[in-house]
Amino acid sequence: MTGTDLLVIAKEPVPGRVKTRLMPAYTAAEAASLAEAALADTLETVAATPAASRVLALEGRPGGWLPSGLRVIPQRGGGLDERLAHAFDDAYAGRPLVLIGMDTPQVTRRLLRLAARALRSCDAVFGPAADGGFWLLGLNRPDADLIRGVPMSRPDTGRAQLDRLRAAGLAVALLPELTDVDTAADADLVAGLAPRGRFAAAVRRTGSCPA
Repeated sequence: MTGTDLLVIAKEPVPGRVKTRLMPAYTAAEAASLAEAALADTLETVAATPAASRVLALEGRPGGWLPSGLRVIPQRGGGLDERLAHAFDDAYAGRPLVLIGMDTPQVTRRLLRLAARALRSCDAVFGPAADGGFWLLGLNRPDADLIRGVPMSRPDTGRAQLDRLRAAGLAVALLPELTDVDTAADADLVAGLAPRGRFAAAVRRTGSCPA
């Protein structure tokens, strides 16, 4: 996997600006705490996965949740499609590039290794999300036109993105479906899937998730 770069796109976990769909089940401060824990778990997994480089495309400022070994670049663009496209462009160093977000703290090193391995024989790798979006996108040769204009944050986002890749003639490998943390029910589900992580501990502190 050392010939592959890993890229995380994330927001600084500021109350009222992240995970707002967790409210009112959680307060703004609690939602931000869950976002920080999810980001910390995600970055810890990325930092522990062999890669040529690891990059964080961040909206906001780094905090104590940032492990060593990740290069931070600012997000650019308006809509999410533009920010994803710019993140790929800004992080690309001539090697296959795998992007994930901060919403799947249950992600494992094994899944990231599978993504990197898939790019040895395919042009792209795609991880669908249970809400109809996607949790991972890997490209051998990033191209903004593969992402820009794809409608984001909709039940058909994943299908639209996958269709865009295939319409460009790319061979696409599929990874297992994961659940993004968007709602309180998602938080409980994901905490149960990765009970030893910071995210699960943060959910338990709120009293929402069974021990």
